[in-house]
Amino acid sequence: MAPNPGPGVLTHLETLLRETPPDRSGALWRLAEEGRQLDANIVRLAPHAEVAEHVEPDLDVLVQVLGGSGRLEADGGRQPLAPGATAWLPHGAQRALAAGPEGLLYLTVHRRRPGLSIRSVPLP
Repeated sequence: MAPNPGPGVLTHLETLLRETPPDRSGALWRLAEEGRQLDANIVRLAPHAEVAEHVEPDLDVLVQVLGGSGRLEADGGRQPLAPGATAWLPHGAQRALAAGPEGLLYLTVHRRRPGLSIRSVPLP
C-alpha cells in the first residue's frame, strides 16, 4: 500500500467547471489518490438526463448537490434536489436521480470498493 499523500486541496469547483466543456456529462472529477479509503466523484447530468433506478447492495452513498436541480427517488419517495441539498442513500435502498432543465451537478462520496484480486483457493 502506498503511503498517504497527506491532506490537501484536490480540486476547485470553479476551475473544474471552467476547464470542462459545458456539454460534458458524467464524472468530471474522481478521487484517485493512492491508499485512500474513500471514493468520491463530481458528476454532471445533462438537462433532463437520468440515472436509472438501481440498488447498491454494499455501499452507503452520500450525495451533495453542487449546482442545477433535479429529483431523487428513493424507496418510493420523491424529493427535490437543489444546491446545498445533502442526501444519504443507505446500501440496499432503491434509488434514481433525474436532472432538471438546467442539469444537475453533484458530489458523491462512499467507502472505497476493494479491487479485484486473484487469490489461491485452499486445496481440500
